[in-house]
Amino acid sequence: MSRLNYHHLYYFWRIAVAGNLTNVAKELHISQSALSAQIKQFEHNMDVKLFELRGRRLNLTVHGHRVLAYAHDIFSKGEELESFLRKGSISEKQHLSIGVLTTLSRNFVESFISPLLANPDVSFSLTAKGMTNLLNDLANHELDLVLTNLPIGVDKKDPLWQTQLVSRQPLAIVGPKVNRIHDSFPNGYQNMRWVLPGQNTEIRAAFNSFCATWQYQPDVQAEADDMAMLRLLARDSGALVVLPPVVVKDEIEQGILEVYQRLPNVYENFYAITAQRKFVPEVLLALLKQQIDPELMN
Repeated sequence: MSRLNYHHLYYFWRIAVAGNLTNVAKELHISQSALSAQIKQFEHNMDVKLFELRGRRLNLTVHGHRVLAYAHDIFSKGEELESFLRKGSISEKQHLSIGVLTTLSRNFVESFISPLLANPDVSFSLTAKGMTNLLNDLANHELDLVLTNLPIGVDKKDPLWQTQLVSRQPLAIVGPKVNRIHDSFPNGYQNMRWVLPGQNTEIRAAFNSFCATWQYQPDVQAEADDMAMLRLLARDSGALVVLPPVVVKDEIEQGILEVYQRLPNVYENFYAITAQRKFVPEVLLALLKQQIDPELMN
């Protein structure tokens, strides 16, 4: 006889998504002690630890995250089946919940989601958060996808995430078109003011190495990690900025800013991160396939 009790699995699923046993007990009209006992019995039967208590919040273990992926697929399909039996049909409209790193370029995000905007059978939501919160929401299946420019570590023994490199943008020195410097770096760049990404970013590290090669010391007027803020400063400060041109593509097209020169062999990478799961929505698979850049295949 199978050790898997689907009532126990359902209780686990509800608690894992909510992160709070008390609230789930109230929603299910069951005592907290009885619900806790059901979860302990489930862990005993499956011989695995699913939760660990941190403060007042229940957190999933590594195995808990994996079980949640299966539970989410099982009960999401069950809800879809229930809808079909009640209404006689299943809605063809699909929804994606997309998490976006708060500092990510909005121009990149808009480009990424453009296939969704052109599809009337798809709706989506965008949520901007820090990386830790994004990954937590992804693990709890509150998000289907996370967009970021930060690589994440992968546990090869028990990977939770699937990471796809969806774009690679060259970095460039960008400045006002009216003061365009035509000389090659560092000639003509003396006494120029700079607005740069923060010290702990990959872009700044790449630019620092580039400057060191030429023994050039930039006069840094301001630093900002947020790409939206860098875009505003590039537009309004009159200083030089180092960023991917896609961030300021509108200002370049309007003739406000211009690319002075690209940094050789330096790029910003953009990643799409999904959770390991058995069932992946078709609309998400199609979106990720459309993002494959032929240049990244070489």
